[in-house]
Amino acid sequence: MFEVKRREQLLALKNLVQLNDIHQQYKILDVMLKGLFKVLEDSRTVLIAADVLPDGPFPQDEKLKDAFSHVVENTAFFGDVVLRFPKIVHHYFDHNSNWNLLIRWGISFCNQTGVFDQGPHSPILSLMAQELGISEKDSDFQNPFKTDNTELTSSTDPFQKALREEEKRRKKEEKRKEIRKGPRISRSRSEL
Repeated sequence: MFEVKRREQLLALKNLVQLNDIHQQYKILDVMLKGLFKVLEDSRTVLIAADVLPDGPFPQDEKLKDAFSHVVENTAFFGDVVLRFPKIVHHYFDHNSNWNLLIRWGISFCNQTGVFDQGPHSPILSLMAQELGISEKDSDFQNPFKTDNTELTSSTDPFQKALREEEKRRKKEEKRKEIRKGPRISRSRSEL
């Protein structure tokens, strides 16, 4: 089941990479990351409340199975997102201490499960931790999805500009929403 879910996740990311529209990627990743961390937080709460140990027997209760699976799948998926969209993810992740704590817990949980000990998904947790600065980078660390540095430096300025524009737009939108709160008293000229 894990392999099927991973294939679906990787296909979704492949489609997102091929989108080639920074604004659209930013919006999609914004929604995706918020949902991912909400699920991760909820699953963590369920597992801790039930005293489920990552290296213990696989839970039999459906709710606990789902929570266990969600932690493993979403932690791996976040690793894939980090490696493919490091700048966008850092834009969010570096300013959110709750996400940092959650992903540290998720990495620790996944490492203890043994799911990532072997196979094609084994390097994902280590690469993610190094990319995020959670663990010290190996001397030979290289993000396998980064293209050559010349391409990255040439795209940095437009990318940063797009991020700033998107951030300004979102702040304006939030400000408008704040202003519109509450009941309004209207003046009617006919009453005067």
